[in-house]
Amino acid sequence: MGETPLLIVPRRGGSHTGRAAILTIVAAILVATLAVPVRAWFDQRDEIAGLEAEVASGQLLVEELRVEKLRWADPAFIAAQARRRLHFVRPGEIGYTTIGTEDLPEELSVAAVEELVPQLWYERLWSATAEADGVDESGTDKKGGSAGDKDSTSTEEGQ
Repeated sequence: MGETPLLIVPRRGGSHTGRAAILTIVAAILVATLAVPVRAWFDQRDEIAGLEAEVASGQLLVEELRVEKLRWADPAFIAAQARRRLHFVRPGEIGYTTIGTEDLPEELSVAAVEELVPQLWYERLWSATAEADGVDESGTDKKGGSAGDKDSTSTEEGQ
C-alpha cells in the first residue's frame, strides 16, 4: 500500500491570457466587419434627414403657390397688378412714372441718397488737389496745423 499522494499540479496562468487574446482578436474582427455598415447606416440617416427637409420646403413652396394662384383668381388683384406692373390708369386719372428708381431701395436716408449721387467734376478736382497738398476738406493740414499756418511759419523763418 504504498499509495503515493496525488500531486496537484498548479495551472498555468497563460491559458487565461491565450483566451483573452483570442477574444480580443474576435472582437476586433467584429468591430472591423461592422464599421462599414454602421457608417453607411449613419450616412443614410443623414441623407434621409436632408431629403425630408427638402420635401418640407417643397411643400411650403407648393402652399405659397396655391395661395398666389387663389390671389390671381381675384379680379381686383389682377387689376391692382396691372396698375402696378403695367402702369395702367383708369379713365380720368393721370399716370406718373419715375425713371431710374428700379435699383434703389424703397426707403433711403438723405445721406444714402447723397452717396448715390455722383460727385461733380469740380468737387472731385478740388478734393484731389486738397489731397495732393495734404489738406483735408475742412482746410486743416493732415499733420495737425491749418493750411494757413504753414505759409505764416515759412515767412517768419525767412525774416
